[in-house]
Amino acid sequence: MKKIYYIMALLLVATMAQAQQQEIIDSCPKDTVNGEEVYKYQVPKSIGLYRIGINFNVSQSEIVRMNPQLKERGLHYGETILIPTGKKVEKAEKEIEKVEIKTDAPIAKPAIAPEVKTTVSAQTTPEVKDTVSTQVTPASQIRTIELALMLPFESQQTKRSNNADKMMEFYQGVLLALHDLQNDSTKYRLRVYDTERSERKVVALCDSTELDSVQAILGLAYPIQIERMAEWCDLHKVSLLVPFCDEIDLTNHSQLLQFNAGDLQEADSLCRWIKQRDMNCVAIEVREAELAASVRTLRKQMKAAGISTSALALRDLMNDSVVGVLSKDKENLIILHSDKFNQVRLALPHLEALKAAGYRIRILSQYSWQKESINLPQVYTSMFTEIGDTEAYEALWNQYFGNTHASDAPRYDLLGYDLLNALVQYLDGKTSYQGLQAKVELVRLGANDGWQNTQVRIVEK
Repeated sequence: MKKIYYIMALLLVATMAQAQQQEIIDSCPKDTVNGEEVYKYQVPKSIGLYRIGINFNVSQSEIVRMNPQLKERGLHYGETILIPTGKKVEKAEKEIEKVEIKTDAPIAKPAIAPEVKTTVSAQTTPEVKDTVSTQVTPASQIRTIELALMLPFESQQTKRSNNADKMMEFYQGVLLALHDLQNDSTKYRLRVYDTERSERKVVALCDSTELDSVQAILGLAYPIQIERMAEWCDLHKVSLLVPFCDEIDLTNHSQLLQFNAGDLQEADSLCRWIKQRDMNCVAIEVREAELAASVRTLRKQMKAAGISTSALALRDLMNDSVVGVLSKDKENLIILHSDKFNQVRLALPHLEALKAAGYRIRILSQYSWQKESINLPQVYTSMFTEIGDTEAYEALWNQYFGNTHASDAPRYDLLGYDLLNALVQYLDGKTSYQGLQAKVELVRLGANDGWQNTQVRIVEK
């Protein structure tokens, strides 16, 4: 009898779990992305990809495929992700959409319109004015450069993410760069597109004649979009500068330019810094954390550079076995296994105790950790320089926009300003540019390959 009750209880629990899962699924609106039907799911607190996969009966890899940003930074509470239903949907008529910012969107209308020529169809974007000069250049001698900006503005979303606001600031910086670039002999025109977070808009643009007169493109935020547009750019000899991603395959993409340095460039810079400091290196493996690609590359380059490293597990740090490999005479660089702060935070109190005991401890940190509370000396790599003299830029910002921009570094408006200038310099045959917040030094990786920024700054904190 007890066995029957036990089986009935198990069946009841399983039925309740299935009902709960179905309730979650039924509460999610559906959409179509790249011919696939998807659920739009808002991530609640304290849930991971594994549990989401169980609830929707889909693999974690399928969720990451539809949301490539998760591979880089993981899940964020409150964000909306796409979950494939497994159904294919016949593709609707292709749509090309320029940015159409709603009047209540978080972007301030400029007090005075910048003197830039733009083809943006947006109610809140600057009006068009032509630059006035005392010396008129004949129209036949004026060079016109057509540029395109492609970013996930999320202009059609009822609930826009914080990233969309950053894209707006990037766009505003681009507009100010256009203002400064205008001269009597060259005019710059800008086309702006909301490419959202999927491949759909990019495919539509590539299959149309919309970009036929464009000479260079700045933007795109997701690898699946970049891969498709890079193919189009190679075919049409149009330069594409990507500002955010660092996982792009530059092989055989001669028109592709990547602002972020790759893991190899960062690792080589760190190796030179370690050798100069003559440090004792200790690698700590964090259980259940996947070895970060950047750490894997660094370990490989350290070995090639003849830098010895002691490898330990987190338990060795927690039971003080690490003392056997630490140096009293040298500074000890602790290389943690993961680049995700929530996976390494348990190690920090033990490292702080070792520092208090007289060991010179420094951890290999990440740029993304800088808002966390870490009471240890750190070193990390950055693509950004110290912000330079921005007095003239701020005056221009206040004149044209008047609203307060973000102050946290890196500033997306300054990044937009710097990268549009760097792209225009590249079109003029120059591969080096010193901006207000970033230095760009583009190097071609191979005869038929793309260009990568090799400027990596080592920051000690």
